[in-house]
Amino acid sequence: MMRVLVADDDRLTTTMLTHALAQWSAFDASVAHDGESAWRAILAERPQMAIVDWMMPGLEGPALCRRIRADETTAHLYVILLTARDSHADLVAGLDAGADDYLVKPFDHEELRARLNVGARIVGLQRRLAERVDELEAALSAVKQLQGMIPICSYCKRIRSDKDGWEPLESYISEHTEAQFSHGICPPCLAKEWPDLADP
Repeated sequence: MMRVLVADDDRLTTTMLTHALAQWSAFDASVAHDGESAWRAILAERPQMAIVDWMMPGLEGPALCRRIRADETTAHLYVILLTARDSHADLVAGLDAGADDYLVKPFDHEELRARLNVGARIVGLQRRLAERVDELEAALSAVKQLQGMIPICSYCKRIRSDKDGWEPLESYISEHTEAQFSHGICPPCLAKEWPDLADP
């Protein structure tokens, strides 16, 4: 279920919005009646979406949008700016402030539902992308790589380990990479160590 914060100082509007959200079982609504309480609710409740009025006491909708985008812990929040201001300049100003969508009062219930569904799809995509990023970061952290200068004995070819011990080359490489060894005997070594078995 998608958590939605409704922020509007008009009680009738919040009642209408929460009633509409309750009818659509995919959304769970909470309410704030001014910009500052909306901001506190966003920090405390961590909703996935917010429907924010433009004109609110203390902190207006566009200012709240800017605050949301400025904080990396809330910047992903999907915000629909709800307002009676319907000019092109207001639309541009609202989107520039950080709103993801813009809905004019009085709102149509079906249009609101459709816009919320768009927001829910985007939130879902963001969540799946974040999960993939976490998986990739975990995979990268598990990748073993050899880097820098490796101290190796000129005679026995053992490598000095991090604990100042000396270990066989294959052990060191297996520990620090994903490589595995399959041992065999090359022709020169076969001729040297097992001359009876070497080709004439």
